[in-house]
Amino acid sequence: MRASKQDNKILIVDDESSSAILMAVRRRLEEEGWVPSVVHPESGWSLGEEFEAATLYAIDDEQPDGVLLDVRFGEDRDDRFKGLEILQKIVKRYPKLPILMFTQYAQGPDRDTAARGALLWDAPVDFIDKLASPEEVVLRLRRLIGTAPERIPVGNRILVDVETAMVYAKDGEELIPVSEIQGMKFEILRELAAAWYRSPGEMVPFSKLERYSEGDDPRASLRVRIREIKDVLGVALGVRFAAGELIINVRDQGYRLLPPRG
Repeated sequence: MRASKQDNKILIVDDESSSAILMAVRRRLEEEGWVPSVVHPESGWSLGEEFEAATLYAIDDEQPDGVLLDVRFGEDRDDRFKGLEILQKIVKRYPKLPILMFTQYAQGPDRDTAARGALLWDAPVDFIDKLASPEEVVLRLRRLIGTAPERIPVGNRILVDVETAMVYAKDGEELIPVSEIQGMKFEILRELAAAWYRSPGEMVPFSKLERYSEGDDPRASLRVRIREIKDVLGVALGVRFAAGELIINVRDQGYRLLPPRG
């Protein structure tokens, strides 16, 4: 029987899914609210064929939000790019499914082949090294899928906690609450932070932000709130943000977030 759709599920397809690297990624996924599911192919076929059939079945059965797919399966030379063959089958059946290719090829022609094979598709596919940190792997998955965590770090100095509706300024390891950012101001910053997290440089249009404004001129009201957010965060961080810093007006179409340096 086909499984019902569960939100926040990531399908991991890797013949070394019990390795220290994959276990660390799985722990990080769970910490950020994802449910990792690992493909377990049936025995009896060659390694590559097992994972190809099991992957397609698992996607249809589990309907994951995204897939973490290894490039190489097994030690046989013929299977060193088997993940790219599996990728091709997935893209043809599920062209909108986000897929992050995972590879141990750090350099040389094998890496070039893996990167080209992963990125040639007109589909939400990305490519990352197995040496990347678990945090970076999960970040890339979230950006592919288009979601943000409950606690969104904005650069190294600001944290937006969606669950508690609080903003914090970071002083080393200490989190200092910025209690002045509440209500509509918090919602504006949350929208901007989530958009930046999904895709750095992404603009949030006025139409999405004006609902957090008041009065007969919502854009003027929004400008005031943006200025207040920047002023309050500037005080908390000990800086003064200019017009082209932190929250930027993009050609009078909307705003985008630019995390502070340092």
